[in-house]
Amino acid sequence: MTRTDNDEDYGAFPFDSQYVEVLGSRMHYVEQGSGDPVLFVHGNGCSAYIWRNIIPYAAPHGRAIAVDLVGMGRSEGADIEYRFTDHVRYLEGFIEALGLRNITLVLHDWGSGLGFHYARRHEDNVKGLVFFADAMLTPIAGWEQYTPEQREAFQAFRTPEVGWDLIVNRNAFIEQVIPGGIVRTLSDREMAAYRAPYADPARRKPLWRWPNELPVGGDPADVSAAVAEYSAWLRETELPKLLLHAVYPENVRPVPMSGVVNALDRAQKHPTLAWCKDNLKNLKEKVTGVGIHYVQEDNFDSIGRGLDKWLPTLDRRPA
Repeated sequence: MTRTDNDEDYGAFPFDSQYVEVLGSRMHYVEQGSGDPVLFVHGNGCSAYIWRNIIPYAAPHGRAIAVDLVGMGRSEGADIEYRFTDHVRYLEGFIEALGLRNITLVLHDWGSGLGFHYARRHEDNVKGLVFFADAMLTPIAGWEQYTPEQREAFQAFRTPEVGWDLIVNRNAFIEQVIPGGIVRTLSDREMAAYRAPYADPARRKPLWRWPNELPVGGDPADVSAAVAEYSAWLRETELPKLLLHAVYPENVRPVPMSGVVNALDRAQKHPTLAWCKDNLKNLKEKVTGVGIHYVQEDNFDSIGRGLDKWLPTLDRRPA
C-alpha cells in the first residue's frame, strides 16, 4: 500500500530489519516485494529510512531493498576510515552476500557515486539507473563552481578541527543540514528517526568523512579518478536511466546551512539537467515537485509514481 503526501503517518518505518554479514560487519537492510532487485542507496546523514515511503511503489515491480551503508543507519561500524573506497567494498560485498542480479539502482547523494561506480564495473549485472539532479555525475573542477554559501560550508567541513567539531561534536549534519535540505518541517517522530543512528558522537565519523571525499579540483585524487571514469562510462552506456529532479523553492526558511547540500543546481539553474540531456543516452526525466536536496521527504508520492510508471519499461536481462 502506498502513501500520499497528506498521510499523517508518513514518519513510520513499517519494515522488519534484516542483516547480512559483510567483511565482518553486519549490514542492515529492509525489503518488500519479489523479483529482480531494486536497490535503494542513500547518501550522507541518511539511512534506509529516507526511502520508507517510496519502497511500496517499487515493490510491485521487484524486490525493493534499501540498505544502510556500513557504519550508517543500523549497520554496524568497522575499523575503517569510511572513505569512498571503503564504502565501495562494503556495498559490493552486500550485493554479493544477497546474490543480487539484474539490479535497478535507485541512487541519492553519495549513493549516486557508489552506484555509478558499481554499475561501470558490473554493467552486465545492472538493469537500470535512477538518480536525482544532485547526483555526482562529474568531478568538480574547483570551488568557484559552488555558491558562496556552499563553498563556505564545505570548506569548513573539510578543515580538520573545524569540520570535526561541526559534524561530530555538534552533529551539524543531522541537526542543520538535513532539515535545511527539506521544504516541509519534519515531525518530531521523523527527526528522532534521523537522530537515532548518530546519537553517539562515536557514530558520526562517516558523516564527517563524506564531505572530505568530494572530488574538488582533483582532490582526493582516487575519488576524482573514479568519478571521471564512471562519468565517461555514463556518456557511453545504453542502460536505461531515469532522472528525478525537484524545482527549487523561491523562498527557503532561514535554517542554518539551508540549501548547502544541493550542489551546483541552486545557483546555476540545474546545470546537471542540461549535462544529462546533452550527454546521456536512453534517458527519461521526471519532475518531482518543489524540493531542495532530500526530495524523498517532500516528493515521495511523485517519485513513487514515477518509479511505478518507469520500472515496468525495463527489459529483463537473462539470469
